[in-house]
Formats: sequence, C-alpha cells, structure tokens
Amino acid sequence: MTMWAPEIARRPGPRYVAIAEALADDAAAGRLRPGTRLPTHRELADRLGVTVGTVTRAYAEAARRGLVSGEVGRGTFVRGPGVAEMAVPDPPAGLVDLSVNHPPPLPGEAGIPLARTLAELARRRDLVDLLAYPPEGGAPEHREAGARWIRGAGLPAAPEQVLVSSGSQHAMTAVFSALVRPGDVVATEAVTYPGMRSLAGLLHLRLLGLPMDRDGLLPDAFDRACRGGSVKALYAIPTLQNPTASVMPEARRREVARIADAHGVLIVEDDVHGHLLEDAPRPLSLFAPERSVYLTGTAKSLAPGLRVGFVHAPRALVPRLAAAIRATTWMAPPLTAEIAATWIRDGTAEAIVRRRRKEAAARHKLAAEALSGFDFDSHPAAYHLWLHLPETWRREAFADAARHRGVLVAPPTAFAVSRSIPDAVRVCLGGPSDRQELARGLAAIAATLVSVAAEAGVLAAAGP
Repeated sequence: MTMWAPEIARRPGPRYVAIAEALADDAAAGRLRPGTRLPTHRELADRLGVTVGTVTRAYAEAARRGLVSGEVGRGTFVRGPGVAEMAVPDPPAGLVDLSVNHPPPLPGEAGIPLARTLAELARRRDLVDLLAYPPEGGAPEHREAGARWIRGAGLPAAPEQVLVSSGSQHAMTAVFSALVRPGDVVATEAVTYPGMRSLAGLLHLRLLGLPMDRDGLLPDAFDRACRGGSVKALYAIPTLQNPTASVMPEARRREVARIADAHGVLIVEDDVHGHLLEDAPRPLSLFAPERSVYLTGTAKSLAPGLRVGFVHAPRALVPRLAAAIRATTWMAPPLTAEIAATWIRDGTAEAIVRRRRKEAAARHKLAAEALSGFDFDSHPAAYHLWLHLPETWRREAFADAARHRGVLVAPPTAFAVSRSIPDAVRVCLGGPSDRQELARGLAAIAATLVSVAAEAGVLAAAGP
C-alpha cells in the first residue's frame, strides 16, 4: 500500500474534488503507478486532516473519471494514466468540457444514413449471417472496404493486408501485444496519446519520449535513440498529432522511415485523424512498407459509436496480428463492420467527413479569434489545439484556475512521456454541443490567461 498523501491546500474547490484531481495528476505523471493500492479511506483522511466521508467522495469521483477501481475486501487501486480520457466521464454540471477529444456533434450527421442503412439491412436475406462468426481477420467484404478507406488516405492497400478490429485502440492492443515484448522500448513523440501510455502500462512496455518541434518528431533525435540499440518500435501520429495537432511534412516522414529501416525498428503509425485533413501528406508507412503497421478507424472521422478499426500490415505479419485480434476480442462485430463498410462503399462516409471538416474549421476559427494574442499550435482540420502557457502561469495551476472559471482542459501530465513536462494544455474543440457553448468555454480560457498575464504586463492589451 502506498503512503500517498497529496498536496491539496492550494487547490481550489471542494476538498474531495481536489483529492481526485491530485490523484489524476500523480497518476498521469507516473508518481502513482497502475495497480498501486491506495490508502484506506480512514488512513488518507488522517493524513490530510479531512473527514472519512470526504475521502469516500474523492475516491468515488476518481472512480467516476476512470482513474481507480475498487475491489471488495482488497481496497482501491490506480487504473493508470490515460484511462480517464478513454472513459470520458460527464463533466460536473455547469462546466464546459474542453478536455476530451470528441468529434464535434453534427445534427442528423449519421442518424439519417444509419436509419437508411439499417432498413436496407433488414431487407437482406442474408441478414442473419451478420450474427455469425466471420473468417479470421474479418469478412472479405469488410477487409475490402477497409482497404478502400486506407487507400483514400494515400496508402496503397490490398484487402489481404487489412484486418478488421473493434476500433483503433483495440488495434493498438493487438499490434503491440503481438509484435513487442514486455520490457521492450517503444519510442514516441515527447507528448503522445494517453491511450498509448495506458497500453504501455498494461503490456509493461518502456516508452521513450523523443523531442519534437512544430512539425512533429525530430528525425535526429529518433536516429540517436535508435543508435543506442534498445528501441524496438516507434509509435507515431504524423497527421494532426495528439495533443499538439502538428502535421509532419512528407520530407520528414521519408527521413523517419529511412532511419527506422536502417535500424530495423518497427513503425506503428496511428492515423485516426488522417481522413479529416484534405491533401494530407502521404502516410509515413508508405516509405517503409515492409516494417510499418498502419492503424486507422471510423470513430473520429465518422461516429464515435461506430467502433471499427482497420490494420494494414506487411503480409508476413498478418497471421500474427489476426491471432492477436482473435485473442483480445475474437472479432469485430460483423453488424457494425457492415454498417461502416456500406458507408465507405456508397459514399456516405466521405459525405460525413466533409461535414466534419467544415465544422472543425468553423470551430477552429472561433478558437483563433478567442485566443488571439496567445501562443497555440493547431490546424483547421483538428478537433483540438495545444495552448502554450505564458511564463506567468504554472502548468499545475492553470487547469485548476480554468475549472474555477467554468471550463475543463487537459493538463500536460496526461500526455508527457518523459519527466520534461511542457507548460501547455490541450484544448478540445469538438466536445461542446454547439458553437455557442464552445465560445463560452474559449472565453473562459482567455479570461483565465489574462487574469495573470495582464497583471504581469505580458499581454496588457489582450482580452477574452
């Protein structure tokens, strides 16, 4: 059992919320490892000088956020960093939640085509076949649709090299469990998708965060890491990187691929946002096809509940990956895969993507206006931006201060792989139900920034 006793005196708001948020920060920073048993309610209450009921409420709040789990008779255990983002809890009443990277809602975006597609399926004589087990790797027609979806992102794909998964997170689990071993080093960008951090904890992988600039991963840093001889794989998000929204230029992709090829390092390319960017650079996997595994899906570009992922891999790796998919969830549900495949074939998918691009651009414009004068990285096709904090703000304090003003943002500890944590926060634009709610949240962020920056004379003319 850990002797964990968080510092909560300077955190605003109710004590139970302060404890839950301190737990989230310590888990994200690695100070609380996944599986750590937390103090009992009474022990933590005694250490912090609060009531047992306060600790009980704090642990309940942490569980609601997906940070901990309780086991009867054993205690409360840390689930690990990044879980909260995947669990996507509802924000407290009245808060604008800009902390989770959802696609922006579009009224009627998928309801009408979904109703049409389900009606068409209901008339099919072979409908019951969608309740049977598919062949290993997915039904041929679903693998063909996946290949078509991948080709639309710029990567030549044959159906026999495509596997169907239950979303891209499941695909990541299958790929890393099949192709690397516990204790292996996986290089990533210095800040990366929290789901990768959670997966590394689950599979006992060692992550190595590599320096970045505003074009993404630095090839020289990757080359130095590879020369050390311990890197087994690279996990990268070259297009609309999470959390920085960077887009790696094609020349850099070629260089990263060349380095991986020279050192025999596996590339795992996460391209879940690739379809959102028109005229995106060609995938990184294109430039090292014999050692690259490419991951994409439908949740970010079509609908979050359409949990279908596609894995493109060298032919020699396909049997191993198919076995890993079978071992982890046996199969992607054929009915869901059929809906996705139908939309890819009949043009519905591309129509939804076009609407998502338009809405993302409109929300990006709102953000650019609301945060004018502040330093942030973004892209008009991205659902999020990476806000660099003025020197007058400490990263630990900003998220708390923003919450106090009524808006949630994702702190950098959720994304940092190394101990060097940037003074920045991720602001997600897709979660609010409409642009008015987004504008309210952005105004609160701007007001939070100005509240300290203006006093220091850093941005005296800036305003929300």
